Amino acid sequence: MTCADGALPEGVTVFDDGYPGVRNLDPDLLHALREAATDAAQEGVTFYVNSGWRSPERQNRLLRDAVRTYGSKEEAARWVATAKRSRHVVGDAVDLGGTDTTAWLSQHGARYGLCQIYRNEPWHYELRAENACPAMYDDPTQDPRMHQ
Repeated sequence: MTCADGALPEGVTVFDDGYPGVRNLDPDLLHALREAATDAAQEGVTFYVNSGWRSPERQNRLLRDAVRTYGSKEEAARWVATAKRSRHVVGDAVDLGGTDTTAWLSQHGARYGLCQIYRNEPWHYELRAENACPAMYDDPTQDPRMHQ
């Protein structure tokens, strides 16, 4: 594992610019995350980043691993996108750790434009500028962006 490809060690927060996985997130997404994290910290909640920006090579590796784990490309697609389609590769998605974080965001995230996109991935958040979260897809296979 190398941090240059976007891999992150445990304990990285949305404020840790020393890691490309955080630093290479879309600036607007990162700003919203930091604003929300600052407010959540007042309630004792810390926003840990399990995965943010990823290199295309890392994304492809994760997809290959998912195919091995789930037994088919079709089943793996419910959890991991191709590098061409992944919102992580372009810095538009973040996977956050901790049930306290995801619980806090499910209650307050829309105020910051931070929305859970996939019902099966409560850790995966993206920025929606309209500050109103759209209906969730059951999983990435239902997301039209994954089929373009």
